Amino acid sequence: MNSMELTKKNIIKTLEKISFSGETDNIVSSGVLQNVQVFGDQVDIGLLVSNPALQARKRLEVDIMKIIHSDIYEKAKIKITCKVENKAKNPESSDSSSSSESSDTNITSQAKKISGVDSIIAVSSAKGGVGKSTITVNLAASLAKKGCKVGILDADIYGPSVPTMMDVEGYVPKAVKINDVSKIEPAESYGVKIMSIGFFTKLDQAVVWRGPMASKALNQMIFDTNWGDLDFLFLDLPPGTGDIHLSLVQALPINGAIIVSTPQNVALADARRGIKMFQQDSISVPIIGLIENMAYFQADESDEKNYIFGEAGVKYLSKDLNIEFLGEVPIYKSLREASDFGRPASLQESTDVSKVFDNISKSVVEQLLKRNKDLPPTKVVEITNLVGCSAIKK
Repeated sequence: MNSMELTKKNIIKTLEKISFSGETDNIVSSGVLQNVQVFGDQVDIGLLVSNPALQARKRLEVDIMKIIHSDIYEKAKIKITCKVENKAKNPESSDSSSSSESSDTNITSQAKKISGVDSIIAVSSAKGGVGKSTITVNLAASLAKKGCKVGILDADIYGPSVPTMMDVEGYVPKAVKINDVSKIEPAESYGVKIMSIGFFTKLDQAVVWRGPMASKALNQMIFDTNWGDLDFLFLDLPPGTGDIHLSLVQALPINGAIIVSTPQNVALADARRGIKMFQQDSISVPIIGLIENMAYFQADESDEKNYIFGEAGVKYLSKDLNIEFLGEVPIYKSLREASDFGRPASLQESTDVSKVFDNISKSVVEQLLKRNKDLPPTKVVEITNLVGCSAIKK
């Protein structure tokens, strides 16, 4: 008889009873278990194994399903993704052609991971004024409300607006010692950790920096901040496709990018350029999906939808480029008011705007898991261990 609730914590604890063929440790401590996500009665599990034998993998999958059904919830719908770990080749046995190929490594593979941070998501718009920062803070707050550990790096050097939207204007970062290393303590608001260049400048002070100066400041904020353990770190990028973007993809193994755009043709043209930037061979950051902001205006539920900036432009773009459409955000007066007031609208209870961001945040997590399954194991930009995130339920 089932005795536990179907949660990520209980699943992980239960799977500690299982070992994989050839392993002495259980699948949790040995790192075989990579992902666990719970959506209602559906459980998505990601495995990374070193034994390529199909029979061994199938036996492990059966063992996992049996123990979850018997110990936790017999009607759980379990989906298991199993990848085989590629062993690195001996460099001494490589021929000259393979040496040449390895020297032309994707720049993201040379990037450093941030200790304790599982997934890094860049939010980009290419065009300014389309609500990229608004989308970022509301997605972050929505995931934090679900129990995930979330952070935001406000990388918009020239127009940092996250402190205003998260009600942390005027925060003065303090130095803390972590294992005898001096770190910067981020601000925290609504369960989200925040670091922004806005913390180091006055409200009316313009940041007039050349590319190298901005890149150096970003690197300090990235690696000198005491992020702790995070499931998701959102990067709120500046508009355009310039130095800041290149610096970030060279500094960090970004798991994926979200593109935000309004539906009119002027904005869509810039969105295409932003997508192409991430898809360049020298960058190769996967696009998680597209979000359409300011999709339409509706005075009330009974009123006709007014497509002020055009209808479904981003949705059509996603189909044209075969990229996932994550959802649309209408023009809400409450969304603007909440941003100005410093409390994300996604935190409101049972409102239209909170439901919109709840659905989009779930789509983001689903696409991260899908990207993890589809990417080759050797790519640095694949999804890392998401076991620490609390269950995200419908």
